[in-house]
Amino acid sequence: MRSVIQRVKRASVTVHGETVGQISGGLLVLLAVGQGDGADDLTWMVDKLVGLRIFEDEEQKMNRSILDVGGEILVVSQFTLYGDCWRGKRPSFSSAAPPEQAKEMFERSVEAIRSYGLKVETGVFQAEMDVELINAGPVTILLDSEKKF
Repeated sequence: MRSVIQRVKRASVTVHGETVGQISGGLLVLLAVGQGDGADDLTWMVDKLVGLRIFEDEEQKMNRSILDVGGEILVVSQFTLYGDCWRGKRPSFSSAAPPEQAKEMFERSVEAIRSYGLKVETGVFQAEMDVELINAGPVTILLDSEKKF
């Protein structure tokens, strides 16, 4: 699994002009599922995501997690994180999981994040979405479960 995590002041996702998810502050997570990803990848990704200490403490050091600050999370499925541009100029997405597997893993990930008691909003799987955000910092982190060991 791969994710791009951005600390945000606010973020929203719109489908066909209708807002389907929005948060007032916390994390925007762009999440992709790769071929062969399983329960271990999901557990690692969610644990890392909710535990990332990327929010500032009273000394302005990044020392607090989303759990510590009680923030919200907007999770948006984005298979293009598996785009491979090594050869040519048109990305190949052959490393991304098939839509059925990706949707199941995406939904399981959202439920796992919610199990921590966090407010979690989402986009619409496989929809054409408009994502708006106001970065805080900016702080952007890349996670890849393939690199967990």
